[in-house]
Amino acid sequence: MSNLSDIGFPTPDEQAVNEMIMHVLEFAVPVKCPYGFYLKYTDGSGAEIYLQGSRDQELVGFNPHFAGKSRRLAGLTKKIERDSSPLDGGFHAWAAPTDIETEISGEYPFVFDVPDFRVIEIEDFPVVTDIQMTAFASNDFKIFPNEESFYEAQESEPKFAANFFIPDGLFDFDNENWDEKTPPRPIGSFAGRIKEFELKTNQLSGQRFYWFLVETLGGETDVVADPKLVPEEPQTGGIVSGQFWLSGRIL
Repeated sequence: MSNLSDIGFPTPDEQAVNEMIMHVLEFAVPVKCPYGFYLKYTDGSGAEIYLQGSRDQELVGFNPHFAGKSRRLAGLTKKIERDSSPLDGGFHAWAAPTDIETEISGEYPFVFDVPDFRVIEIEDFPVVTDIQMTAFASNDFKIFPNEESFYEAQESEPKFAANFFIPDGLFDFDNENWDEKTPPRPIGSFAGRIKEFELKTNQLSGQRFYWFLVETLGGETDVVADPKLVPEEPQTGGIVSGQFWLSGRIL
């Protein structure tokens, strides 16, 4: 399983990744930015791929995303640039921000990457904005039919609430102060209630994946998962939990 298989792009090896990229190139739409360009592909299922092109017209990377229904307020406090590609990056933010007129705070700080990072022209911080955030499931993804079963499955004390959020990517970092060469990661662990779900089909690959609209601490989040991570049919009102890679778009 991978972030790509979470949106219906099975890529077991480098050759499969290259084939996926060539297929996406047939349908992608260019988006210019000062550092080069993105080639954006949006599937009918909501799955998205953002290919990255340099000023020299060379492909230098790509990122997946999912265009979902979630809407949440975020207080952006700092840009995060990544050395993996000049077109990679994201933001440090506060969920459900408060004290907007002074020093911004909120439910918790977190980090999310943005697939079209260099298109976003924000220089003055803090700034409060709506975002759509997608959480890509990993191997520890679990679904419970209700809150009771979620609590019963926890063997240690104290037990997590059914709507917790832990910004794992900020562990070992002093809030907004960090070495720019090793910035915090867009990783979070959380649990939340399923508001909606659907077994979708990626129209480009023909492969299926699960989408969930989840209410958790701090607001709504779209969750996508490889069907191999979902052994039983989910149900509305159930609880999802796990550690996720966080990808957001500024609305």
